[in-house]
Amino acid sequence: MHLVQQILFILLGGTAIYLFTKKVGSIRRNIMLGRDEQINDRPSERWRNVLLQALGQKKMFKRPVPALLHFAVYAGFIIINIEILEIFLDGILGKHRLFAPLIGGLYPILIGCFEILAVLVLVSCAIFLVRRNILKVRRLNMKELNGWPREDANLILITEIVLMSLFLTMNTADLVLQSRHYEHYTVTSIFWISGNFTSLFSGLSDTTLVGIERICWWLHIVGVFAFLNYLPYSKHLHILLAFPNAYFTRLEPQGEMDNMEAIQKEVLYMMRPELAPAAGAEQPAHQRFGAKDVMDLSWKNLMDAYSCTECGRCTASCPANITGKKLSPRKIMMDTRDRLEEVGKNIDKNKSFVDDGKSLVHDYITVEELRACTTCQACVEACPVGIEPLSIINELRRYLIMEESNAPQEWNLMSGNIENNMAPWKFSPDDRDAWALEMSGS
Repeated sequence: MHLVQQILFILLGGTAIYLFTKKVGSIRRNIMLGRDEQINDRPSERWRNVLLQALGQKKMFKRPVPALLHFAVYAGFIIINIEILEIFLDGILGKHRLFAPLIGGLYPILIGCFEILAVLVLVSCAIFLVRRNILKVRRLNMKELNGWPREDANLILITEIVLMSLFLTMNTADLVLQSRHYEHYTVTSIFWISGNFTSLFSGLSDTTLVGIERICWWLHIVGVFAFLNYLPYSKHLHILLAFPNAYFTRLEPQGEMDNMEAIQKEVLYMMRPELAPAAGAEQPAHQRFGAKDVMDLSWKNLMDAYSCTECGRCTASCPANITGKKLSPRKIMMDTRDRLEEVGKNIDKNKSFVDDGKSLVHDYITVEELRACTTCQACVEACPVGIEPLSIINELRRYLIMEESNAPQEWNLMSGNIENNMAPWKFSPDDRDAWALEMSGS
């Protein structure tokens, strides 16, 4: 019987890991569809961002209460995986509590710590469910979350509660079987949380207790395998991508835009025609100005989209959104990820991308949304994992203006004034000098 369970476990675990690896490879392929961008300078600062922002969740603590709750869930998820390692090895080797005889008296202390974390995760997830579905916190109940995004968040929270409950129930049944010196159940000291509930199971038969313990064990590990494969399809992929995303966060001053070399050369050739390539010389392939679709964005922009936690801190901080404009930085990231997933499926089906008549701008993100952005950087500052919605917005707006000549009349007037008068106002430099002299009383 144990051999059958081992074979079943190995098949189940191998399948789960294979499917997860395959999907991760697909996501990596999708991210690398973006144009190249070199982000490898100042490594010490980048590792500092990983430690403070991804591991320490520094930005989360601008809102202390949800930050503490999230940290409990996060710490529980990371640390309890040590216990998952034991369960995984038990399943492969056909053992039960493999680490107990190896580390002796330290084992119940570790399990006790895991149980405390499990309770914290359970309570925190319950509070998050209340915040989302009863208190209806505004940023967690905006229209871009209608449908699957809201179901996704609730499903993960409920799954975490179920997994932690199974873990505690399994330990409680295990302790009762230990006290009866039942075969294969290694005797340990009392666990800190589950040890308080053994009386609930004391009247059950050995067979029933073994059934409860085994069912909880299998459901727990199957739930973990299912969660592993659900992760790449969910916003909770940020659990993995938060770390590389924090490392590759741009370190330039906020608000600094990248100038396109092709545009700079065009201006240079207009000002100094002698530097322009000779007629008939081989011309470099045209590079699209800005971004029309996800392939025109950089790989960092695309990794940002997959890293989005959909927490809504960016949108809650956006002055355009606060004043009723259509723009939501969170929706920008969600739309980018949705379009990228659609492009990935197109490639999977056709072996290479076949034009589907759609694009990120217009079909997913509207001109109205892009024009509402004030480029204030509030969304970038608010993001806990270093995502930059503004970078995507700027690239899409650059495309609209430079490729489609799609800009409000006021923007065109301002651009013309800057070009002709070197200032946004419709006054020549001489007129501005005269006005300045008049104002100074000279």
